This record gives sequence, C-alpha cells and structure tokens, in this order.
Amino acid sequence: MPTAPRANAFDRLLTDRRLGWLALAMLATVVTAVVRGHADWARVPANVWAHLALMGVALLLTPVMLVRRKGDRWHRQLGWVWVSAMLATAAISLTIRPANHSNFSVIYILSVYVLLMVPRFVWMARTHQVAKHRAGVRGMVIGALLIAGFFTFPFDRMLGRWLFG
Repeated sequence: MPTAPRANAFDRLLTDRRLGWLALAMLATVVTAVVRGHADWARVPANVWAHLALMGVALLLTPVMLVRRKGDRWHRQLGWVWVSAMLATAAISLTIRPANHSNFSVIYILSVYVLLMVPRFVWMARTHQVAKHRAGVRGMVIGALLIAGFFTFPFDRMLGRWLFG
C-alpha cells in the first residue's frame, strides 16, 4: 500500500486545523471591528459592505472546508459557495478605491490573482489534481484571507480605525 507523502515543515506548522482557527480569529476580529464602528455604518458604501459580508462567508467556511472530510458532496457544494464568495469579494474589491485617493494600489494585484487562480483551483479539483488543489487553496487562505486581512487593520484603514480607535 503506497504511503502518503510526508508533510513539509510549513504544512506541519500550519496544519489545516490551525489555518481554520486563524480564519475564525480573523473573522472574529473583523466582526469586533465592525461592531465597534457602528457610529460610522451609515457612511460606509454598499460595495464595502458587500465586500465585508462576502469575505465573512469565505472566512466562516474556510475552517469547515479545511477540517472536514474532503471530496464528498458537501465538500464540493460548500466549495462552490466558498469559490463564489472569494471571486465576488475580489471583484468587488476592485470597486473600492477611496483609501488610495481613488487610484489602484499594489493590493489590487491580489484581487486579480484571486480572480485568475480560483477558477484554476476548481479545475484542479475537478481533474483530480488533489495535491495541487490543496496547496493552491491553502496558499489562497494564507495570502488572500489571512495576510491581506491582517493588512486591513493598520495604516489608518477603516477596520483598523474601528478596532483600535
């Protein structure tokens, strides 16, 4: 019977379970910031609310997708919801530009990356390239949800002002 490939040091450090907990921690931090910013809610444009809501869906589904059984009907159905949330979040993010004097900034490269790569990850899953699919999704969770999410808090950005202000 063939043995499964050994996880590299990075995968042993950031297990699916730990990535799931980090996604939940990010979601809790975002929710806390939003609740604390209630005085400004009326001034927040609809596209920002849509971006936050869809990102929340992706963050909430991430631990479910990472921890539960892979490849079954529920994984595929929840995967379509996660993919839709990620694509819509990235597309909407391209319409949010007031933070950079209405210009595009480096962060928009990530949005384009998500729009290009998420369909590729779906294709990998559908063609049974499981290792590539897993690595790609894990990278997307780390980069597009956790790291990008972290950078919504500093530098006088809205969530940072709400959370720390």
